[in-house]
Amino acid sequence: MTTDSVIIGWAHSNFGKSEAADIEGLIADVGYAALTHAGIGPEDVDFATIGVLNSGFSKQGFEGGLISAAMPEMRHVPAVHCENACATGSAALYTAIDFIESGRGDVALVLGAEKMTAVSNAEVGDILLCGSYRREEDQVENGFAGIFAQITQSYFQKYGDHSAEMAMIAAKNHANGMNNPYAHLKKDFGFEFCNQISDKNPFVAGPLRRTDCSLVSDGAAALVVASRAAAQDMKRAIGFRARAHKNDMFPLSRREMTAFEGAHQAWANAKDQAGITLEDLDLVETHDCFTTAEMIEYEAMGLTPVGQGWKAAREGWTRMDGRLPVNPSGGLKSKGHPIGATGVSQHVMAAMQLTGEAGDMQVKGASLAGVFNMGGAAVTNYVSILERVR
Repeated sequence: MTTDSVIIGWAHSNFGKSEAADIEGLIADVGYAALTHAGIGPEDVDFATIGVLNSGFSKQGFEGGLISAAMPEMRHVPAVHCENACATGSAALYTAIDFIESGRGDVALVLGAEKMTAVSNAEVGDILLCGSYRREEDQVENGFAGIFAQITQSYFQKYGDHSAEMAMIAAKNHANGMNNPYAHLKKDFGFEFCNQISDKNPFVAGPLRRTDCSLVSDGAAALVVASRAAAQDMKRAIGFRARAHKNDMFPLSRREMTAFEGAHQAWANAKDQAGITLEDLDLVETHDCFTTAEMIEYEAMGLTPVGQGWKAAREGWTRMDGRLPVNPSGGLKSKGHPIGATGVSQHVMAAMQLTGEAGDMQVKGASLAGVFNMGGAAVTNYVSILERVR
C-alpha cells in the first residue's frame, strides 16, 4: 500500500530553552521556513494542523487560531488543533494527510510546537501526568517518570535488571546527538557516566537515572504535505509506503504494562501494508522518552523477541554502524522532547535522511525509514514507513 500524500518541505527549530516568548513565536519560526523549503507560499495552502499538548504549559488555548496570528496570510485557511499526548505531532500529520486523501485539498501545512520551560519542573511533572490515567495513576511520585519507573521495575522483575543496557541506549543516543545541529543537548556522555549513579546522574524515579529520561525542551517543527498530483513539479517528495495507528488500554492496571501491544500491532500493520520486513529498513526514529521505552520498542518492532530488547543494545545492533541504526538524530534523549513538536520532528529527521540532507547524521544510502511515535505509556501508537519518491 502506498498513500497518495507526500512530504514536500520541512523546517525545524533548535530544541532547548527557546527565546521565543510563546507558541505563537515558535509557529512563525518554522511555518514560513517550511513553506519556503517546499517552494510554495501561504496562498497555496488548503489546510493547516497544529500539534500542541499544552494542558497547562500556557493559559493560551485554541492553538488552531494562533496560526493566523503567527502567519497572517493564512487567516482564512481552515486550521485545527490536534492533541494526542506525546504523539500529538503525528496526530497532526495524519490529520493533514487524511484531509488531502479525502480529496478536499492538495496542500497542507503541519506544525508541531511546545513551550515547556516557562513553568517549574514540578509543574512540568504534574502537567505530563495528563498522559496517564489520573483516576488510578494521579498519585504516582515523580510525575510521568514515575509511570515509566513502574514499567521499568516490572520489566526487571520479569527479565532481569538491564540498567546497563539502558545506559548503552542513552550513551548511543547522546553520541548520535552530537551530530544533530538542532539537538537540545549535544554532549557525548559515554557509557560509564550513563551507567553510574552520581551527583550529576542521580536516580530520578525508581531505577531510572537522569540519563534514562528525555529532556524538558522548547521547540517546533513543520512539514508541508501534498497530494502526489500537486507535487509533480516540486523539488522533492517523500512518500508514505505505509502509515498505521493503533491504540491500547489507557489504565496500566488493565494490561501487561511491559508488552507495548499497541505498538507491536502498529508496527505489524505498517510492515504488512508496506510489504516489507524490518530488515528492509535502513533506519528508525523511535520514541525514546525513557531508555526503557526504546528497549521495549525494539521488541515491539520485531527486532528481538519479547523480553530481549536489551540484547539489541548490548550487541550494538542499533548503533550507527549496526544492523538497524535507531535514532541517528539522537532521539528524544539528546534532541529533546517538546511534546507537540516531537512527532513532526521525527518525520523531519527521517525525511532528511532519505533526501541525503542529514549532514553528519546521515545513514549512508538510506532509502527506507521507519518512524515510531507514541502517546502516554504506549497508549496511542503511530508508525510511518517513509521512502523517497523524488
